[in-house]
Amino acid sequence: LRCSGAELRRGGQRVSVAAAREVVLSAVSIGSVQILQLSGIGPAPVLRAAGVEVLHELPGVGENLQDHLQIRSVYKVQGAKTLNTLASSLWGKASIGLEYALKRSGPMSMSPSQLGAFTKSDPAQSHANLEYHVQPLSLDAFGEPLHSFPAFTASVCNLNPGSRGHVRVRTVRGEDAPAITTNYLSTAEDRQVAADSLRVTRHIVAQPAMAKYKPEEFKPGVQYQTDDELARLAGDIASTIFHPVGTTKMGSADDPLAVVDSHLRVRGVAGLRVVDAGVMPTITSGNTNSPTLMIAEKAARWIARGA
Repeated sequence: LRCSGAELRRGGQRVSVAAAREVVLSAVSIGSVQILQLSGIGPAPVLRAAGVEVLHELPGVGENLQDHLQIRSVYKVQGAKTLNTLASSLWGKASIGLEYALKRSGPMSMSPSQLGAFTKSDPAQSHANLEYHVQPLSLDAFGEPLHSFPAFTASVCNLNPGSRGHVRVRTVRGEDAPAITTNYLSTAEDRQVAADSLRVTRHIVAQPAMAKYKPEEFKPGVQYQTDDELARLAGDIASTIFHPVGTTKMGSADDPLAVVDSHLRVRGVAGLRVVDAGVMPTITSGNTNSPTLMIAEKAARWIARGA
């Protein structure tokens, strides 16, 4: 079986393009799976259920989905300006914009998170298994308005989750989004790390250096103390940190879920390579951007050499 090109939509028309050497698929961990499965490459039961003809059965396509789940604790503070109050009025927003226009400084010059840190969820961990992203703002959910009171958000994620999900097409239409099942916090180990990470956040906020700001836990709330309560609340206040990987994993020939080989070539299909974060067998212990760039650079060299 050989991949010799692709079909795409341009201006509402279906267009076919041919590849002289190979096709490189880089549609990220979700999109690459959708394209492969719609092309008839993937788990046969999933394809048949969606009405897709099976051209090459490859059970691992869409399996092994991993992501970093950020648990977003919110603390009210006093005696400090946060974006909640700075951006609460038209005048405040205009001032932020003016400062950036004149000085290239202020909130509009900041990165999405102003503080990052790595630590352990408990001393028994062999390495730092938590990553923090802290922002001087808070809201109920992405897309919702900022809270009306001064506050900061301490987002913490388990860098080595054991939970695994999957991505599966539902129809033969490329316009229809696939079904994404993340299975966050589906293992006892992940739930324990979630509970422990909230306790680590509380320990940090309780340090003397923070005392003058009188931090008050708004979410999840100090009334929740047990492992079960904290693990459940962790899921309620958490969201993706946009690090999906693993759905087209690299692996050896004897790995039944391996989708690509050590040079990112799709197993059983000549002329087709996947080059994105989906090829990671296991999620990295940190942000996935730099590792994905490394994957792309390695693949570019292989492609240039015809390897």
